[in-house]
Amino acid sequence: MITNTEIAKRGNQYPNHIVDFKQEKDKFFFTTQNGVILELTILRDSAIRFRYATEHVFEPDFSYAISDDVSLGYNQLSIQDEVPEYIITTSKVKIHIDKANLKVHITDLEGTVITQDELGFHWEENYNYGGNNVKMSKVCHSGESYYGMGDKASHTNLKGKRVNNWVTDSYAYGKDQEPLYKAIPFYVGLKENIAYGIFFDNSFSTYFDFANEKRNVTSFWADGGEMNYYFFYGPKMSQVVEAYTDLTGVPELPPLWALGFHQSKWSYFPEKKVKKIASTFRKLKIPCDAIYLDIDYMEGFRCFTWNNQHFPNPKKMIEELEEDGFKTITMIDPGIKIDRDYWVYQQAMDNGFFCRRADGPHFKGKVWPGECKFPDFTNPEVREWWAGLYKEMIEEMGVHGVWNDMNEPAVMEVPTKTANLDVRHDYDGHPCSHRKAHNIYGMQMVRATYEGVKKFSFPKRPFVLTRAAYSGAQRYCATWTGDNVATWEHLWIANVQMQRMCMSGYSFVGSDIGGFAEQPNGELFARWIQLAIFHPFCRVHSSGDHGDQEPWSFGDEITDIVRKYIELRYQLLPYLYTTFYKYIKNGMPMIQSLVFYDQEDQQTHFRTDEFLFGEHLLVCPVQEPNSQGRRMYFPKGKWYSYWTDEVITGGVEKWVAAPIHVIPLYVKEGAMVPKYPVQQYVGELDIKELGIDVYYKEGIENSTVFEDQQDGYDYKKGRFSLRRFRLRGKKKELIIQQFKDGDFITSYSKFKLTFHGLPFTIGKVELDNEEVNPKDIKLNGNNSLEVSKDFTELHIFGT
Repeated sequence: MITNTEIAKRGNQYPNHIVDFKQEKDKFFFTTQNGVILELTILRDSAIRFRYATEHVFEPDFSYAISDDVSLGYNQLSIQDEVPEYIITTSKVKIHIDKANLKVHITDLEGTVITQDELGFHWEENYNYGGNNVKMSKVCHSGESYYGMGDKASHTNLKGKRVNNWVTDSYAYGKDQEPLYKAIPFYVGLKENIAYGIFFDNSFSTYFDFANEKRNVTSFWADGGEMNYYFFYGPKMSQVVEAYTDLTGVPELPPLWALGFHQSKWSYFPEKKVKKIASTFRKLKIPCDAIYLDIDYMEGFRCFTWNNQHFPNPKKMIEELEEDGFKTITMIDPGIKIDRDYWVYQQAMDNGFFCRRADGPHFKGKVWPGECKFPDFTNPEVREWWAGLYKEMIEEMGVHGVWNDMNEPAVMEVPTKTANLDVRHDYDGHPCSHRKAHNIYGMQMVRATYEGVKKFSFPKRPFVLTRAAYSGAQRYCATWTGDNVATWEHLWIANVQMQRMCMSGYSFVGSDIGGFAEQPNGELFARWIQLAIFHPFCRVHSSGDHGDQEPWSFGDEITDIVRKYIELRYQLLPYLYTTFYKYIKNGMPMIQSLVFYDQEDQQTHFRTDEFLFGEHLLVCPVQEPNSQGRRMYFPKGKWYSYWTDEVITGGVEKWVAAPIHVIPLYVKEGAMVPKYPVQQYVGELDIKELGIDVYYKEGIENSTVFEDQQDGYDYKKGRFSLRRFRLRGKKKELIIQQFKDGDFITSYSKFKLTFHGLPFTIGKVELDNEEVNPKDIKLNGNNSLEVSKDFTELHIFGT
């Protein structure tokens, strides 16, 4: 008979009273009588790491998520030994550790509680696999909201939801389906206008319950590993996301062409079909920078091979496409076909690079080529070998970028859709099972791909795309949200996923425009394009088995609408490129949910549709069929309609007209939005003039334009152009000051400023304190003028 004591032993265990404390510089160690150790590390005044051990033993301290360039250092640090608790104080927060049970609560310096443990850390031994299931529960306060967590297909506010992080091939997933393709165990909490963040850095399957089971409890737990999490204090959401992004890293600037429009399908072949697609883009004058080759370009789906019947001379084809302005992107999957005559397979066999099961045999799984084996990308030797495999494809064939798919890893015809849990991995010298390595497998594959593509693309910048990801994968590649569906619901899902991914530190993201599975009608495709041109990564991709999904596939009316919006994307490339620069410089999301933009406004906490693209554009997609308009919430500030210049003062919900050819698009007052002329591809035109749309504001607003050679690494040596504009509007004056940095000399010598909303007629214009003749600046009534790009101050006087 099992006693109650034995049942208790099999259940959750909790820390008891602290019996020992010590400090080592920025680390504090609290040890309990029953062998729990809390290692608390102060990374910055507002960034603290909490790491728990049981039985007095920590696991080796290793993480794939953390950037090598993380900022460390604090301004103030002290500890008080009080009767009920220890209190650690930085210049931003106080951390209280209860001596009786190791529970933690964190306050600001005024004593306001930011977050507090409910049960706190607890654990349960995993009898099936060994080790512990580790758990943390915290109090959910009334009115608290939660955001982030990567590509979840649910409302931006996760209050009341439970989610699971286990990267999964989720073909045709639905709203609220769990889990999906990415594991990003980071959330932003918002409580009484105070924002904080939690990053649970644990690569096992993790779970988050945001007041779902109990309305006053938020908890997170994992199937193994350590309770190891980071706390970030705001109080602004931007500060939280910046701190998390600094911890897990940012990518390099992409080549500008990677921000253009991309066209893909499963699959474009043979060569004649690829060239036909390319020529149609140019014939119809629809801008496009990249065409993708899915698995059918390979010989029998063998990676790093070419089907000679479909593509008899791929090098020549790639060169001809490039002459017409197209970059070629190829798919590479992780599954390597079992074939002794296949050189990639034989190399991996000879070097012991494939994953093995617990008792020694190689792990095998069925994917597109049939039975495959899978390289262990957690082994640095395997990553180096894999990177070297790209030499012929990139350096000799001239392929411009690589797309890693199926890298969850996806396995067919098995219930789990993936590798067996007993598969062994090196984990960079920390051997483990697939239970621990699964969530980072795709990340380490794309890391190896990135290193190879970067090496063989040099001196150009690499472009790499992944489906599976873990926190930190943004350092290596762009991503997309997997196999979605051509439905209006998925248009809504794509919108919230982009906002959520950007808030989760991963801004270079997009969706399969129009839906991967099934076939959109023309209206849905047009509405999706209208949304997706405001996503950092912009690609049409479809399964191809339901019909064509090119911009011209839905009749002339839709083609014209699609062309108009892709052209707008190309006009806004300098704005988008500048936004990307700010992302890698400051960790600012390229897309901002309304709650991120203004967390003080309660109306923003549950908005899903509206978002900011960069700092100055407000977008609200139409997500229902047959719509001639929609209701839209305008956050604080004043907003100009991009289409009509109508000005709307924020803090209100309004009906806005949006027939099939219009997406509601607004510009923040005071913004200076840079524009290029429409090009059919990046680099087609030698740009002679930078257009800047200037939106009048009575007051002050700052804008930025970042430019460089659009590819290569000279920008890291100071050869960039960074222009900061300060606009100050008065009732009868407008002053624009320019502050310049960097050594790059742009191809253009002048700006064309187009004014919106000027409340006066232009009378006199002074450039750097000297009055200029209206003819010299081509003053066009009250609408536009041309000035040298090198001015310091432009002063416009009204009559």
